[in-house]
Amino acid sequence: MDSIKRYGIWVAIAICVVAFAGAGGAKLAGVPMVHEAFAKMGLPGWFGYFIGACELAGAIGLLIRPLSAWAAGGLAIIMVGATYFHITNPPLSEGVPAIVLLLLSIFIFTRRRESMLALR
Repeated sequence: MDSIKRYGIWVAIAICVVAFAGAGGAKLAGVPMVHEAFAKMGLPGWFGYFIGACELAGAIGLLIRPLSAWAAGGLAIIMVGATYFHITNPPLSEGVPAIVLLLLSIFIFTRRRESMLALR
């Protein structure tokens, strides 16, 4: 059972790192499709770049054990916003990746939260 938990956390981290690095990189590269959501919400253009930088930093932070809970918590907050956007802007099916990443981020946070206390 311990090996399942250990490998499960690394699978969750790997999925999140790939997804957040890709999404963050696309936002930082200025891909118009990923910036449309921010314009729909009436947010300034720079906000998409800010979220992209946070996603990329979070992806890196997930790989550093003392930072992984902090990174997962921050990424979960971003995914709450993304989930809200997809709930208020149908179709909800386009929000499935955001919901999955939210759940994975919460899973990582709960598994790694004891390591965030080590920083104090």
